[in-house]
Order: sequence, then structure tokens, then C-alpha cells
Amino acid sequence: MQTVALVLTASPEAPALEAGLISALRPQLHAAELIEERWLAPEIAWEGLVQIPAGLAPRDLSRSLAAAVAGRPVDINCVPADPLQRRKKLLVADMESTIIEQECLDELAAYAGLRDRISQITARAMRGELAFEAALSERVALLKGLDAHILEEIYASRVSLMPGAATLVDTMRRNGAHCALVSGGFSFFTERIAARLNFDSEQANVLEIAAGQLTGRVRQPILGREAKLAALQQLTLKLQLNAEDTLAVGDGANDLAMLRAAGFGVAFRAKPIVAEAAALRIEHGDLTALLYLQGYARRDFVGEKVT
Repeated sequence: MQTVALVLTASPEAPALEAGLISALRPQLHAAELIEERWLAPEIAWEGLVQIPAGLAPRDLSRSLAAAVAGRPVDINCVPADPLQRRKKLLVADMESTIIEQECLDELAAYAGLRDRISQITARAMRGELAFEAALSERVALLKGLDAHILEEIYASRVSLMPGAATLVDTMRRNGAHCALVSGGFSFFTERIAARLNFDSEQANVLEIAAGQLTGRVRQPILGREAKLAALQQLTLKLQLNAEDTLAVGDGANDLAMLRAAGFGVAFRAKPIVAEAAALRIEHGDLTALLYLQGYARRDFVGEKVT
């Protein structure tokens, strides 16, 4: 037998957890035994310590329970019960559609009148249908000649933080974790978002600019799927951590390698190929769900919401 933490989370904007739902899940545990439970946040997050037989994988348990509550806006995940294994010391986060709500390249495309054309390429790349590096180069080439001042306009007027982003970073940093922003997007935006949220480090691709205009090129080498994995591994080594000490979160196909390598790899409101492959996934909750997965209760959260 092994003991795992069964974690149920809902969106703070639409609390959907209730005692009746928890009771309805108990018969679905079958060979697993619920030995302890607590509310991490009323109506938003609940966890139960569950003993499961050796032949039952935690992921299989969480997905069978998720099927039992199909149609309810509730996420169900299983993680190690040991607090030392749950509290992570390194967060590596994707930026676009994860820490922020937008895809910045798509917003640039809108200014150029190319949103539909470029967003279609973005969607295919995030689903894993196109090689990320080639897709990025193709999209950026279409923006050649765009005034560089548009970057500041987009950041100021169109970029918004994903709910829970500030609380996630503040709480993990207060508890000793290193927080890194690693994006296949552009350094113009990661530098500003990292400073705004107090990330410890950031890295991204660099848009080439000459004479105040985009050249249509990205400086080499392009940071893509393997570079994100390398960033996770290099930070783990630099901080003298083990893979089990790390948490990675993202939504696109270029995040898959780092999600698979992290102690907790969380697919956040992700494309189907990513959600299916990741061990942990959040579809309904905001980014504070990543704190509940680590065993933090709402009373442990640090910082005010940043808008």
C-alpha cells in the first residue's frame, strides 16, 4: 500500500466543491481507503489522504474519479502525501496562456492585420502539429517592418496576468523556492512580467529590431521545447536540487518535455495532447491550484492579487 494525497480543486471565481460531492466520490475509491481529509479552502480545495494498493497508479485513480464527476468544474489530481515531497523548491513556468492570459505573437499579429493567419499557425504549433522553432520563424517573418513601439503598446493595453499568478509566485518564493519564467515567446514581455511578479529569473527569445522596426527575425538559437527542458535541468543542477524538488507548468506542446521531467508537471488549461500526457492537470482552477497540489492551505497564501 502507498499513501497519496487526493486533491480536488475548483475555480475561486466559481466555487463548486461541496460536501455532497465529496461524499459521492467515496464509493468510487473502490480498493483505495480514505484515512484523513481536510479543506484547504472552503468550496475551492479539499484533500484526502488515501491508501492505495501497489497495483493502482495514482494517475489512474485521479482520472477514474474525474470521470465520475464529469460535467462538474472540478479538477482531481493525486500527488505524494509526504509534505517534503510535495513542497517544491523550483518553479519553472511557461508565460503565454499560463502566467499571462494572452499569446503575445497573436496580439502583435492583430496590430499587423494578420491575427487569423498567425493565430492558426500558433494553434497548430501548440498542439504539436508543427515544429515550434520553424513555426515561430514563419510567424515572426510576417511581422517584418512593424514599428517596435507596438511592443510597449501591447504590453500596456493587452497583456493581463492569469488569475492566481502573483499569489503562486509570492507564496513559493516566501517559502524558499526559486521561480523562473521560461518562455518560447519574447524577452520584451518576459522581462516585464518577471519584474512585475518578482520572478527570480527569466529567459525567452529575442526579437531582432533595427532602425525602430522588427526585422522579421528572431535571434538564434531559438528557445523551444528542448531549451525549456534544458532550462529546468540547468536550474535544478545550479540550485543543487533533485528532479523531485521541481514544479513545471505550461499549456503547449513545447512544454511537454519539461513537464515530463519535473517532479510535478502540471498541464494548465492545456491543449489536449499536453493534458493527456501530463501527470497533473488543471482545467478549471486558477494558478493557486498549484499551491493546493503542494499542500498549501489558503491561509498560507502570500501577497495581494496583482492586476
